[in-house]
Amino acid sequence: MGIVSDPAARAAETAAQEMTDGFNLVIEALKLNGISTIYGLPGIPITDLTRKAQAAGLRVLSFRHEQNAGYAASIAGFLTQKPGICLTVSAPGFLNGLNALAHATVNCFPMILISGSSEREIVDLQQGDYEEMDQLAIAKPVAKAAYRVLHAEDIGVGIARAIRAAVSGRPGGVYLDLPAKLFAQSLPADAGRQSLIQVVDPAPRQVPAPDAVKRALDLLKSAKKPLILLGKGAAYAQADANIRKLVESSGMPYLPMSMAKGLLPDTHEQCASAARSYVLPEADVVLLIGARLNWLLSHGKGKTWGGKGHKDWGGQKFVQIDISPQEADSNVRIDAPLVGDIDSCVSALLAGMNEKAGGWAKPSAEWLSAIHEKKSKNVAKMAETLAKNPTPMNFHSALNVVRDIVKANPDAMLVNEGANALDFTRSIVDMYQPRKRVDVGTWGIMGVGMGYCVAAAVETGQQVIAIEGDSAFGFSGMEVETICRYNLPVCIVIMNNNGVYKGTDVDPTGRDPAPTVFVKGARYDKIMEAFGGVGVNAGTPDELRRAMEEAIRSKKPTLINAVIDETAGTESGRITSLNPTAAKKA
Repeated sequence: MGIVSDPAARAAETAAQEMTDGFNLVIEALKLNGISTIYGLPGIPITDLTRKAQAAGLRVLSFRHEQNAGYAASIAGFLTQKPGICLTVSAPGFLNGLNALAHATVNCFPMILISGSSEREIVDLQQGDYEEMDQLAIAKPVAKAAYRVLHAEDIGVGIARAIRAAVSGRPGGVYLDLPAKLFAQSLPADAGRQSLIQVVDPAPRQVPAPDAVKRALDLLKSAKKPLILLGKGAAYAQADANIRKLVESSGMPYLPMSMAKGLLPDTHEQCASAARSYVLPEADVVLLIGARLNWLLSHGKGKTWGGKGHKDWGGQKFVQIDISPQEADSNVRIDAPLVGDIDSCVSALLAGMNEKAGGWAKPSAEWLSAIHEKKSKNVAKMAETLAKNPTPMNFHSALNVVRDIVKANPDAMLVNEGANALDFTRSIVDMYQPRKRVDVGTWGIMGVGMGYCVAAAVETGQQVIAIEGDSAFGFSGMEVETICRYNLPVCIVIMNNNGVYKGTDVDPTGRDPAPTVFVKGARYDKIMEAFGGVGVNAGTPDELRRAMEEAIRSKKPTLINAVIDETAGTESGRITSLNPTAAKKA
């Protein structure tokens, strides 16, 4: 038979073919790559995408603000090692999601922000399209990578590239721009299916070089006062068994950063958290696993590390495990960089320890006993403080309850944000399992709380306990409606002291409330009640304990307004040194 050349016949043949479009190709590309959940907010031009995605079996969780959906997607990426997906509308919606995208990039959380956008030909000529904005250009500075798809047949490639960029090497936030016209584009279904890509090995293992492993082992073996420092990268790596084996086999004390708490129980005999201010300046060789020497670790300098001034290096030698070779020497000299993925690097260190002639020498008894002595004193001092029962409650007496609740429910996810609410919770509440504590991360950002709560409940299926400062809660508080709408097992505890840091500041002119002061006696619990959840006003530790126990038993969305002394708290929490005025007062 000859080739059909009649245009009418070709049109009839095409019409008879099964067709697909951009909507379906986006959905099928995500499903093909094992992505089952979308966090977002519907609107032009992606409303139908959310409807179709839900009909196709994806779970679509709709928020009240895109920023909170973005934070949910970012922490979903941390918890699952798959890119969390945030879907937004164009321009203002995209901008709302941008903060979360930057947050994901800075914290190395794999996330893809997918936004609808205006048509390129109108945007490029600045002709005033609906929500006109060059979103790709704006996203690039805060994303690990950014892509735009203009043709339906390229959707598979665009999503595949976004997934690889988000999870490979050092993970991060990726932006994917989908103009409105793309969704309605059609092509034969067979061609559409063939255009999709199932990403193979998106985050390949990166094995460290043997000479780098030997250098690290030689340095660690020479140490008289070694210390292991675990960062949230170690938690993200899900190399839990090998990390624990390394810690216990080496006998070295370890210090977990905030989101690494629980990789080994905080009550482990080798945990040096209660002696942090002692071990950092005293250690002579420090092994960094998934931790960066940024501001959270005083850049490896200053009095924290035994230096005399803020620019002084304490003289420690560092072994740093990081997947990015550029991270080495970012603040101080790294004597033994170990470049590769954390599991491969830790496995190589373990193998090398076993091969060492004469076995691996444990740290000196003098070093370990000195740490034990410091820990014992500080633990006893903390226990004495926690045993007090002042009226009204303060952070310590309230968090003593939370400490007991988490100990009794180690599977629960702990979400934490604020200033004092963050700092006190981190130091008081012990964690027992990996990736159960999620918080503000590298930026110390406010507003992650409710988005994190939704994602933590959805991705883990576990009870969520959120400890919120009253100021921090205000950034995302409307999402309690989202929590109620999806009936998620979230118990929110708001440390309510009537303001930012505390509720005692006054306007010297007598005109307005001070900038740091909120409405006195606010009843945040009523917000939860408005959407059908459980609201409780707790003024004593006993009331707080009963409310939390009931929330966990019932698994109902619950908000507890924990009324604490408005004088409780310190300005800037534990980062007073970064606040010039507060530091001067101190």
